[in-house]
Amino acid sequence: MIPRTFYYKRLFLIITYVLISFLLLAQIEPAWAVNYSQQNLVERDFSGQDLRDAIFDHANLRGANFSHANLQGVRFFSANLESANFEGADLRFADLESARLTKVNFTNAILEGAFATNTLFSSTTIIDGADFTDVLLRPDAEQKLCTIAKGTNPITGKNTKDTLFCP
Repeated sequence: MIPRTFYYKRLFLIITYVLISFLLLAQIEPAWAVNYSQQNLVERDFSGQDLRDAIFDHANLRGANFSHANLQGVRFFSANLESANFEGADLRFADLESARLTKVNFTNAILEGAFATNTLFSSTTIIDGADFTDVLLRPDAEQKLCTIAKGTNPITGKNTKDTLFCP
């Protein structure tokens, strides 16, 4: 006959093993955002990637492809984004301050809450179906975008002209 203390010791060891395993798994470090600042990333393909909180400050991203990428909270401060593709990208709360956005494709992109008060937009920028809800823009940039705004965002269901407060 096996004494009861044997079962208690075995139960104690099993519980201890489970607790130690749980504590070790809980110590896994979170993933840190990638810093691409000041890099030459001309025509780089970032399509479909999860780049939340990445930093692209002063980077040359001319012709880069960010289509359908998760770019929430990404910083593009003073980046060259000429001819970049943001079709279907999620740019909520992104920092586009002082970025060069000429000939950029924002078709069906979500820019809700993005910061773009000193951003250079051109009349060749495509914003069909883009959602600019709560985006901080200069009045002249807002007027320029209103002249080319059309469509409805398929994800948010918001009309581009309405999100820009176009007359």
